[in-house]
Amino acid sequence: MIFVGALADIPIGESIRVDGEVAIAVFNVDGELFAIDDTCTHQDASLSDGWLEGCAVECPLHAACFDLRTGRPSGPPAKKAVRTHAVTVEDGLVYVHEASTVQAGPVAAEVS
Repeated sequence: MIFVGALADIPIGESIRVDGEVAIAVFNVDGELFAIDDTCTHQDASLSDGWLEGCAVECPLHAACFDLRTGRPSGPPAKKAVRTHAVTVEDGLVYVHEASTVQAGPVAAEVS
């Protein structure tokens, strides 16, 4: 597990970047936390610096969009998914469980 920080450090609609095997972006979408690899698969840009729209993030460099639930791009210019990672909240502290491969399916942590 990778320690991210206090839940209060990630307000709704915001993201935070943490170091893992590769950089990971953690997003708070209406009280659900999602974690994906921070680097766009189209070109090296930080997704944590992108724009959050619903459950998708738009890359700040060339506007590639990625679904935070699956890591899949919604269309060009990105063609390859980013890894998604499971998120856990324990006693107000956020942790990411780094995945070894690209996963399909939801991996969100609901914040209570």
